[in-house]
Order: sequence, then C-alpha cells, then structure tokens
Amino acid sequence: MKIKTFKIGGIHMADHKLAACKAIEPAPLPQRAVFPLSQHIGAPAKPIVKKGDKVKVGTLLAEAGGFISAPVHSSVSGTVFKIDQAVDASGYQKPVIIVNVEGDDWEPSIDRSEKLERLSSHPELDAKEIVERVKTAGVTGMGGAGFPTYVKLMPPEGSVECVILNGVECEPYITSDHRLMLEHTAEIVEGLHVIMRAVGVKRGYIGIEVNKPDAIEMMEKVTTDDDTIEVVPLKQAYPQGGEKQLIDAVINRRVPMPPAIPANVGAVVDNVATAFAVYQAVMKRKPLFERVVTVSGLAMKQSGNFLVRMGTSAASLIDLCGGLPEGSNKVLSGGPMMGKALTSLEAPIVKGSNAITVLTGDDNTLRMQPRPCVRCAKCVGVCPMGLEPYLLATASALGDWERAEREYITSCIECGSCQYTCPSARPLLDNIRKGKATVMGIIKARRQQPKP
Repeated sequence: MKIKTFKIGGIHMADHKLAACKAIEPAPLPQRAVFPLSQHIGAPAKPIVKKGDKVKVGTLLAEAGGFISAPVHSSVSGTVFKIDQAVDASGYQKPVIIVNVEGDDWEPSIDRSEKLERLSSHPELDAKEIVERVKTAGVTGMGGAGFPTYVKLMPPEGSVECVILNGVECEPYITSDHRLMLEHTAEIVEGLHVIMRAVGVKRGYIGIEVNKPDAIEMMEKVTTDDDTIEVVPLKQAYPQGGEKQLIDAVINRRVPMPPAIPANVGAVVDNVATAFAVYQAVMKRKPLFERVVTVSGLAMKQSGNFLVRMGTSAASLIDLCGGLPEGSNKVLSGGPMMGKALTSLEAPIVKGSNAITVLTGDDNTLRMQPRPCVRCAKCVGVCPMGLEPYLLATASALGDWERAEREYITSCIECGSCQYTCPSARPLLDNIRKGKATVMGIIKARRQQPKP
C-alpha cells in the first residue's frame, strides 16, 4: 500500500481520537432552536418567516442573500418565537431566527427511508438539476470555511479533471467524519458520484489518513468494483486536511498563490460530510439541517459523536458527556488548532460545527509569556504554504502592510503550525491573522477604486 502526503511543512502531534470507537447517537431535540443567518461564507440569508409562524423540520426559514450565500432551514417543528440577535461561535451578536420546539413533524417532501438511492438509477439527474437541488437544500462545506457547495459544482467548462473527497480529519480529538465514513460509507460514495456528475468528470479520489484503517477498509470495500474512484491512504500529518495540501498529496499538484483555486489545477475538493449532505439533498430531498458533531476532551467524563439538529446549544451537548470538568476550561467550536474559543456555551451548532472540544489547564490552554525570537526557523520549516511566519507576524505587528502583502500573507491558511512549534511562545498566528485581514481589506478597496 503506497502512502502519500504533501511535500511542504506540516507537523505531527498526539491525535487524541477519544471518540473514534463511539457510534453516532442522535442528540435530544432542543427546547428552543437558534438559527444564525450567517452559517456560511458570503451574504447572510434573508428571513422569510415572521414571529408566530408555524414551521416543520425542513421548512425554509431564510433564503439565500446573494450568489455566494445559502438558505437556512428549520431543524425542528414548532413556532417562530422571534427574529433577534444572539451570540454565535464568533463571539459576536448576529441576526438569528429563534424557534420554540413543539414535536417533531417533518416536511412531507423529505424521503426519510433508509433505502440507498444509486445515481446510476436516476439518469434524469443532470448537472443542472443536481446543482439546483444542492443549492435549494442549503448545502455548504462542512469541514472548513462553509463555502456554498453549489458554487463549487459549477466550475468553468473543461477546467476540472477530478473530484477529491477529504476524509483526512487531521485535527486532534475530532472523529465526526471518521464515524460518518464507517456508518454511511455507501451514501458518501454515492454523494461523490453525484458531485462527479455535476462537474462532469469521471475520476474521483477519497483521501484518508492511515490512523483510520477501518475507514480505509470500508471505503475500499464499497468501491472495489468501481474503477472511477480511488481510495488514497495518506500519512498522518497536520494540516493535510487543507484543500491545497490534500491536492498536493493526492494528485501531486500545487495550487498557485491566491487568487488561484483548486479548479486551476483541475480539482474540486469537498469534505466527506459534504458529500453525504449532497447525497441527502439530491437523492432524498433533505435540506442540510443536522450534522454529526464530536464532543471530546481529555478531562471529560466521556466523549461521543452525536447527530445534532442545527440550533442546538453547545451546552446541551456538553451535558450529554457529563458536563464541564472541574477547574478552568476552554471550550472550542472545532478542534484545538483551528477551532474558535466560545464566549458563551449557548452558541448554537451550525452547518460548519464538526466538534465541541473541551480543554483544561492540563491541556496547555493557558498561554505562556512570549519571549524574544531565537531565530530557530522552526516556523518556516513547518509552514505548509512555504511562507516565513516570523516575517509576516513582525510586518503585521509593525503595521507594514505593503511588506506583508509582498510576502504573500494572503496565502496563509491559518493552520497554527507556526505558533504551535514556536519555542518562544510568540503569538505568530494572532499577528498574521490581523495582518491578513487588513491586507485583504486593502486589496478589496484597491480593486473597487475606479480606473483612471
């Protein structure tokens, strides 16, 4: 078995996959569900319901607010309580729709049967129809930034040669994709076929790290007679789940600096959970209103993987695992490398919520006092984008935005490898994030200026 990986940088760390052997369990319905209107990159969704309206599971609550946007559907049945502001995972007050839960009545258009629908039995599903169903269902990327999936399914004609599914899940603690690959293997493969038909290619890959041998075995078993799909075992390394690193590992092509995207090297990349959601959207007419979420932490009484309705609070999932441990805790939406610390445990689960990770003081959640740079160049060696993090961080701290742009700060994927390895505990990523946001704003403003 040939094991592949990406060529530049990367780090190795304890994976702490505490919930890898825990089967997916349905989480209880919330008493009140909170639906942020910004669960994706792009324009927020626009509410089409009002206070007092009755909704069912799958009812459209808010329509897409633009081309780069996605609709929001109810995950519960009940009554719209109000349209208001509430704190989400970002820590800021954002527009939300709040629904009081009353029973569990589903929209009749959703196929709730467990029968596997194969794309080969549905020749009427052409690319246009697939894109429309994915768009209507509000499917977004479920392993990263939350980009509306239907846009990815419309690359320029002839630009794409293959589809790569991301089954890497390289962050510590998170096991939601792993369990999904074990328990819904066939549906994910069918979802891959749906995506391949939409973008017009005959070649698909599924990249999985070797610390998930059971998932590799299951995927190989399901695709054994399918010569259009190859399961690619990958060396365990972080951040191999980044789409640029995954493309490098699987098909040995490097995506150029921004504004280049995977399609520029002939690939479309989607997460395995996204492929599952595409299958449900296209073959079952099911909007994206629930997902698998890992709840884990070394000090937690137990860890688990739960099928969670959107709008459920992080607090209720933590309670399912025995509550917060004693002492100081940091609760993250996501994993310890790229997750965001929650300012409120009432923050709701959204489309991009793959994990709730609870770290205690023993997990090095408290930062050390930064010390002077010792010029060790470890941050340079581990950067998967081939950048110089110490230089980008310094330029950002000094406000030298021209230098930061010149040194390709917009290519940073914010993986945190530099800060993780820094022996001087310098806040490299913090400064780079600030600089990247500033430089991207400068570039946007420059593009909007009228040409002389």
